[in-house]
Amino acid sequence: MIRVGVFGAGGRMGSTVCRAVVDDPDLELVGAVDPQHAGIDLRQLGVAGAGLNVAPNADAFVAAGAEVAVDFTVIDAARQNLAWCAEHGVHAVVGTSGFEAEEVERLRTVFDGSRAHAVIVPNFAISAVLMMRFAELAAPYFDTVEIIELHHDGKVDAPSGTALATAERLAAASPDWGPDPTTKTVLEGARGGSGAAGIPIHSVRLRGLQAHQEVLFGTTGQSLTIRQDSYDRTSYMPGVLRAIKSIRDKPGLTFGLDALLGL
Repeated sequence: MIRVGVFGAGGRMGSTVCRAVVDDPDLELVGAVDPQHAGIDLRQLGVAGAGLNVAPNADAFVAAGAEVAVDFTVIDAARQNLAWCAEHGVHAVVGTSGFEAEEVERLRTVFDGSRAHAVIVPNFAISAVLMMRFAELAAPYFDTVEIIELHHDGKVDAPSGTALATAERLAAASPDWGPDPTTKTVLEGARGGSGAAGIPIHSVRLRGLQAHQEVLFGTTGQSLTIRQDSYDRTSYMPGVLRAIKSIRDKPGLTFGLDALLGL
């Protein structure tokens, strides 16, 4: 049994992680931390069977002997939580977005494999990771490509980090894409934003959606569409559970789910 603590346990993603850990026979939820929900029984957050109250700080993880801490908070809190994990020798699985490339490289020196390991994953949906990999494989065989990402109306940033990462991987796989044939833009922004190698990225924000992305390829007489859909927060849980179970065998800092899937 791997002893797991969850930062941000009172949030929508955090409580979903708590439920997934409780339901997994190989894991034991031993701590739940969220200053804004301190004192609340996890049953009030829809997590039955844990027998835990939400704690105000990470001292609860020390007392419970947590081996792995999962973080779904906000970037400033995640930075502090990572520092705490490194200091206390607790492995960190992080799904919080907002880490810059330079910051990730700095964290590699903090998580050097001597005590605690860390996994930072921008998107825990296994289908999203496979979508990017399949698109990367297809890239050299097409002349043009565009990305459409669709999210719920509560997402404040556009385009998504997954869309930007997809464009970067497409550009690395095939740097030469056909030029935009548009000579007259009737409505500003109609052709979307420009990602790596000038690849157009279009962002949709609608109520009722969760997280979705299409990569549309075109060449002479044919096209290929690769689409990924996450319908609710449970779509991220198989990736989170895989990270929790794999992290002890991944020294240092691992960025992205690809390495845990052998891609």
